[in-house]
Amino acid sequence: MKLNLKEKLQSAFTLLQIKRAVRYLAIFVAFFAFLLIIVDQTIGYYVRKDIYYDIEKIPNRPYGLVLGTSKYFANNTLNLFYYNRLLAAQRLFEAKKVDYLLLSGDNRTLQYNEPRTMLKDLKKMGVPQEFIYLDFAGFRTLDSVIRADQVFKAHSLTIISQKFHCERALFIAKFHNIDAICFVADYPQVYSFVRVREFFARLQAVWDLMVEREPHFLGEPEPLPPPVTIPNVNSDT
Repeated sequence: MKLNLKEKLQSAFTLLQIKRAVRYLAIFVAFFAFLLIIVDQTIGYYVRKDIYYDIEKIPNRPYGLVLGTSKYFANNTLNLFYYNRLLAAQRLFEAKKVDYLLLSGDNRTLQYNEPRTMLKDLKKMGVPQEFIYLDFAGFRTLDSVIRADQVFKAHSLTIISQKFHCERALFIAKFHNIDAICFVADYPQVYSFVRVREFFARLQAVWDLMVEREPHFLGEPEPLPPPVTIPNVNSDT
């Protein structure tokens, strides 16, 4: 049956609406992708001078902030992001580049406790427990960085994580006038999806700073000990 004029006009109008919606959607997606790239590159450029790869060149700082993550992936394989952060923390401590390590992470359940897991593994790696402190309320990077400064009074610190994470953490630190640098842990190259996810994490971080979002929990101050001279843990004496 042939369409009458009214039905033809309605069909044409509907098609026009669909095309217009698709065009607007394409523009929005392009703009959002552009925004993600701009935010990502701006943050990386802004903090670039405070990121260190060479342990010989990084300045001494009293406190090292190790940003937590899960030890295992969902398939029960070892999370190399976790392992490499602990290796970097161990290297800094043994090189006497930090006096104390503050392990900050999620402690959402009795079975899931990032700081305590890191503590156990660092002790196995030869780092004495008396130089390690735990922050059980590091639910997000923002929480970990602000709490290190406000709760633990770690006013001069070295953040320890992979480069992409370091950049975001340093950006948060700079926004809050926290004296921080970063020592980069090795990045497991096979996990490119983590870097893709970072684009969105950085946009969220900027939003959190714009709305002046605070940590989930601050509580009473728990100042870390004053700086000390770290003993040589590799010494036989």
